[in-house]
Amino acid sequence: MSKRPVVVRVTQRFEQSAERILDAFLDPKLIGQWMFGKRLRDEEVLSIRLEPRVDGEFSYVVKRQNQEINHSGTFIELIRPTRLAFTWGVMDAPSAKSHVIVEIFPDTKGCDLTLTHELHPDWADFKTRTEAGWTKMLGVLAKVLSES
Repeated sequence: MSKRPVVVRVTQRFEQSAERILDAFLDPKLIGQWMFGKRLRDEEVLSIRLEPRVDGEFSYVVKRQNQEINHSGTFIELIRPTRLAFTWGVMDAPSAKSHVIVEIFPDTKGCDLTLTHELHPDWADFKTRTEAGWTKMLGVLAKVLSES
């Protein structure tokens, strides 16, 4: 019997357009301000590389507690401005590959974002931590975009 993925789902309201929110997932400069870096935790962003297209790969390397961590994956789906899907993992733990789906629902005053992260069943113990992480990151994104 196969185990089902562990599903984490978070939502965030934004005052900006759906296009602006989707671009925040594809712009290396912005990624370094809300997904990684000092606004989130004690870490240094070493490099952010990505090919923002279907089958394009990304690599976000940070240094935390004197350890380099390479978050990497591949973009699976990119439908402007409402949907983005990608694999997500850490280079040192290839068995931990997971899937992230970002859905953006525009309206006249901004948009709502729902992020679904499907973790491998072996990573069930990380469900709460993953939810807290994405909630914090999306909150920082909202703040970064409101400042610009």
